[in-house]
Amino acid sequence: MSAHEHHGHDHGDGPHRHSGDEAADWDASYADSEQRWSGRPNAQLVAELDGHAPGTALDVGSGEGGDAIWLAQRGWTVTGLDLSPVAVERARRAAGEAGASVEWVAADIAGNPLPGRTFDLVAGHYLALRRDTASTAIGAMLDAVAPGGTLLVVGHGAEHRATALEHGFDPDDYLQPADFAAALGDGWAIEVDETRQRADAADESSHHVSDVVLRARRA
Repeated sequence: MSAHEHHGHDHGDGPHRHSGDEAADWDASYADSEQRWSGRPNAQLVAELDGHAPGTALDVGSGEGGDAIWLAQRGWTVTGLDLSPVAVERARRAAGEAGASVEWVAADIAGNPLPGRTFDLVAGHYLALRRDTASTAIGAMLDAVAPGGTLLVVGHGAEHRATALEHGFDPDDYLQPADFAAALGDGWAIEVDETRQRADAADESSHHVSDVVLRARRA
């Protein structure tokens, strides 16, 4: 297990069934362990937002809640959204134990579950959004960013590809930060688009030593 939350349904550790009911597949995957992730926030979220003035935030693929809880504890008004009801219930319990107030939603971002709502921050880490079925997720996430707001999408570095393939997943089948960058049109300014070494890489057991980080601001 990673030293961090990796809550966005890590390709290398996710369900292998793809039965057509992805929520049920993820529920079953979470049921394989009492706690799937560490509960700590993802490193790049902390790097990008520690000390940032709080606002409203949408955490897409919120998993067991590590990022959403971290944001809430720093004054953000947070909505955590995840496809898996099991993950959402665990996140709700963890938030209660941490004394953090978070709105939890069990839904698929591609289904536009929060119509008309916008946020100062829309964040997604290691999203398992299949390219053939969830490309509408990009539009939903971009639409959810308020004017002047920030989109933060983080993915695995290229070295993680071999690990993913060993687990039966081809990263090319999933949306990556570059897909979000390519979808940004007029009215967006890319502030960060880089591959970044993970500070905790020496502690990793999953050969995940770098992240692709995309941060963009809406005009």
